[in-house]
Amino acid sequence: MSTVIELIESGAKRLEEAGVAFGHGTANAFDEAAWLVLWRLKLPLDDLDGVADRPVSPVDAGKAAALIDERISTRKPAAYLTKEAWLQGVPFYVDERAIVPRSFIAELIADGTIDYWLGEHTQRVLDLCTGNGSLAVLAALTYPEVTVDAGDLSVQALEVAAINVTRHELDSRVRLVESDGLKNLPGPYDLVLCNPPYVNSASMAALPAEYRAEPELALAGGTDGMDFVRQLFADAPSRMSERAVLVLEIGNEREYFEAAFPQLEVFWLETSAGEDQVLLVARDALLKSDGRTQE
Repeated sequence: MSTVIELIESGAKRLEEAGVAFGHGTANAFDEAAWLVLWRLKLPLDDLDGVADRPVSPVDAGKAAALIDERISTRKPAAYLTKEAWLQGVPFYVDERAIVPRSFIAELIADGTIDYWLGEHTQRVLDLCTGNGSLAVLAALTYPEVTVDAGDLSVQALEVAAINVTRHELDSRVRLVESDGLKNLPGPYDLVLCNPPYVNSASMAALPAEYRAEPELALAGGTDGMDFVRQLFADAPSRMSERAVLVLEIGNEREYFEAAFPQLEVFWLETSAGEDQVLLVARDALLKSDGRTQE
């Protein structure tokens, strides 16, 4: 009879040999296998040490192995197989209608990095490109005095977000809005969070199958990845209150960002991925830049 840790180690070896890609909640084969095996066995995902030596029946071992098989054969992110993803210790429902939540903005909400720019004036928050609603939910949980609008162009993504808003009992404080950018979101907002489509065309063409399993709408940002961001910066000042700030994730696109917005004063915020993934820009800075960008 196999133990939990033996199943995980076996699964990790198979994932490595199959060459699957990670990045949707885990960064390596062992963590991915642990997630899938523990989830299939209905064991706590955060207590491997406590269950590692637990024996597993042949039937349950077969179920865990079958889930590893499915991960390899479909190349779907694990979160789509389990219908669940965790962000800063908070569980969220997710399926193929929305991108798998993994924004580094979640870290900045949880650790208080952006609190310096907030205050009593921070009453209305916008989570633009909300996807499954995770950042909107985290903002509402972290700042109990605010109301949150969660906007997305995708009606399907908003259906997933609605599940999470209700799951965390936030229907009275989080409003879901179908909107192409800021069109249906007049504000004014005191804090704008945005994890937009920012992957440049060359990177899109080279994405592993796991990323192509996600909605392309949530990833593709045009030739230099900045198409959505250009329109956002043009529209945002009119939707922001006087002291408002915008927190924007741009992934590995800092070089393209700085080429597109050479005159814009921003603050780069440190996350677990470094200091070039997420930035903060004040409304005043957007107004001063006067929309001057490089196409």
